[in-house]
Amino acid sequence: MEIKRSGSQPSGKGPVEYFTGTVRVDPLFDAPGPARVLGASVTFEPGARTAWHTHPLGQTLVVTAGCGCVQRWGGPIEEIRPGDVVWIPQLKSTGTVRLPPRQ
Repeated sequence: MEIKRSGSQPSGKGPVEYFTGTVRVDPLFDAPGPARVLGASVTFEPGARTAWHTHPLGQTLVVTAGCGCVQRWGGPIEEIRPGDVVWIPQLKSTGTVRLPPRQ
């Protein structure tokens, strides 16, 4: 068993090859093999976004704060809000953007 204490893992900036704008990545877990799962808390400042990308085994997004949009390549733009859980099937190209605060 391994316990990772809150704040014990360093935050990092979202790499420029994957993100535009200010993005912070806080690692949560990376299970050892043979498991193939990892989790991170990704914080987007308003207007920040991901590059178009795919995940070979799919991806789950859990929205914990703020509002944003997610889109599959060629599909409609969909707004996401705190509490939403988004499943993106494998090899589907997606993009995510954080919306600015509403006035």
